[in-house]
Amino acid sequence: MFITLNKSEKNFSESTMYEDYAISDRLFHWQSQSRTSDTSSTGQRYINQRNNDTTVLLFVREYKSENGITSPYYFLGKANYVSHSGSKPINIVWELEEKIPVKIHKMSNKNVG
Repeated sequence: MFITLNKSEKNFSESTMYEDYAISDRLFHWQSQSRTSDTSSTGQRYINQRNNDTTVLLFVREYKSENGITSPYYFLGKANYVSHSGSKPINIVWELEEKIPVKIHKMSNKNVG
């Protein structure tokens, strides 16, 4: 999954201003696409990721672009489903197999200034 953390209305529509952020050094909150319900096949694939033996890889970047240059993504590694809430979009908590590097954690944690 490719995630842009800091979204601007200039580059993203209201329906794609997802709330994606680090909860801790291993937990990451991610929102599905705005039309994905928890009962849809896509929603069920996310929710049952462990049972289906599906590999989820997270890539993040802070901004879509900086100084007119497309920003690179950082690979956070494999993630496993922990929990979810809501529908359209689904709020999912993923647990990463490796700790989020401090630099990336700071840019992706809403509680870090």
